[in-house]
Amino acid sequence: AFGGCVNHSLTLAIHDISHNAAFGTGRTAHNRWFAIFANLPMGVPYSASFKKYHVDHHRYLGGDGLDVDVPSRFEGWLFCTPARKLLWLALQPFFYSLRPLCVHPKAITRMEVLNALVQLAVDATIFGLWGLKPIAYLLASSLLGLGLHPISGHFVAEHYMFLKGHETYSYYGPLNWITFNVGYHVEHHDFPSIPGCNLPLVRKIAPEYYDHLPQHHSWVKVLWDFVFEDSLGPYTRVKRVYKLADDSL
Repeated sequence: AFGGCVNHSLTLAIHDISHNAAFGTGRTAHNRWFAIFANLPMGVPYSASFKKYHVDHHRYLGGDGLDVDVPSRFEGWLFCTPARKLLWLALQPFFYSLRPLCVHPKAITRMEVLNALVQLAVDATIFGLWGLKPIAYLLASSLLGLGLHPISGHFVAEHYMFLKGHETYSYYGPLNWITFNVGYHVEHHDFPSIPGCNLPLVRKIAPEYYDHLPQHHSWVKVLWDFVFEDSLGPYTRVKRVYKLADDSL
């Protein structure tokens, strides 16, 4: 339980860092290397690939074939019963890793290669000093923490259409304390460059824009409803067709 919470929290630290929240927009390289450092306890390289695709999630939210946060047609077709949806939630780490390769493959970047080399070097060092057990623990923590875990409710809570006409939802509960305020998701999409630690101030300054919006009160309830409500599933997402923007933006 502890390792799962820590490693999931680290993925959300990487999310914050991917928006240059650690060192500011003027020090992009510092942010990218710090994300690689935060990645180390997860056991597998992640941060550079996440950064590459997360830009598209904000630029093309719900974009068909562009936003790889949106489940594939295959996922929507297969995981449509309570048991299958439960399995889908448990296997989220695999779907989040493999979906980009199927939906919107991109060329491997230099930072991804460096991310992998640093991660493999650290894993090899741990293995050489202490054997396989700590490596297995780190990998299991990532798998369980990002799978069927209370914090993983944010995967579903953020953009699944629980109410028709509402695409993005915030959560203001206590789990924000260990997730870099990722629950403040409407605020985050309005101001993606504001660090997670300051997102509560956005709501405080402009409550008239946020307090009236539908919001989630429990990520555990989100997972429960997702599994057992027939109206919810991987297909319950808004999809759009976008015209590609200039990559120089």
